[in-house]
Amino acid sequence: MFAELFAVMAPVLAGAGLGFTWIRLGHPYPVEFVTRLVFNIGTPALVLASLADAEIDAGSFGRTMLATALVIIAMAGLAFLLAWLLKRDWRVLLAPTMYPNTGNMGLPVVLYAFGSAGFAFGITVMVTVSLFQFTVGSVLASRGNPLRTLVKTPTVYAILISLALLLTDTRLPLWLHNSVDLISGFTVPLMLITLGVSLASIQVRNLKSGIGFSLLRIPAAALVAWGIGRLLGLPPLALGILVLQMSMPVAVFNYLFAQRAGREPAYVASLVFCSTLLSLFYLPVLLAILM
Repeated sequence: MFAELFAVMAPVLAGAGLGFTWIRLGHPYPVEFVTRLVFNIGTPALVLASLADAEIDAGSFGRTMLATALVIIAMAGLAFLLAWLLKRDWRVLLAPTMYPNTGNMGLPVVLYAFGSAGFAFGITVMVTVSLFQFTVGSVLASRGNPLRTLVKTPTVYAILISLALLLTDTRLPLWLHNSVDLISGFTVPLMLITLGVSLASIQVRNLKSGIGFSLLRIPAAALVAWGIGRLLGLPPLALGILVLQMSMPVAVFNYLFAQRAGREPAYVASLVFCSTLLSLFYLPVLLAILM
């Protein structure tokens, strides 16, 4: 079991460690360019490549999206309780409580733990979280019209195309399948490297509070995801991946949104760093339960 868990975590540590070391050695890394590349090109290609040929029916896909949305909404309610317990402004804790790192960290873990069959469910959870984060998150960060953001998000169209293919049992043409498969190949490695770069770039000032928040949020997210997944009758594989994905550490994008909104970015940085650090200890335990 230890060998299997290490095989799952080793690529994650290697990719993030590479980005972390790269920055610590003083080399430049175009975070904004890479983020745009991954979000606008890599992620839509990954969605198409993973979902178009996935062994997943439209019903399971839809229930997984619904379950993810309900977990996010439930975690939004939990944010008010955490804000009261930690004596913080709820607006500062809302996004970190709602949005785990289902992309940079979640997808690689799901891929190496559950293979291509589970990866389709991991993608489903990730895109649902992303849609919430870049619409509701944009509103909370005062960054314009959420509908305009949604229309300009390429991943939305990749989801719609994938859904149409799933519902009609249609396959992508071979030339298009090979193209999106090739392009999607850079997405997961770049996600991991960028995660390491981000962790090396943020300054952490409040370790105690960050660890306290993580110890409260992580088990709560796992329990909420398990309860909602069981309530909606998710297949065992989808249920396990929903629990795993929603238990991921705080997403780095929460720090970027906090910077733009001017809502205690240094504190949010500590939440990102501490939760990611703790994930090295709790993820193997969670994987041992779910695998």
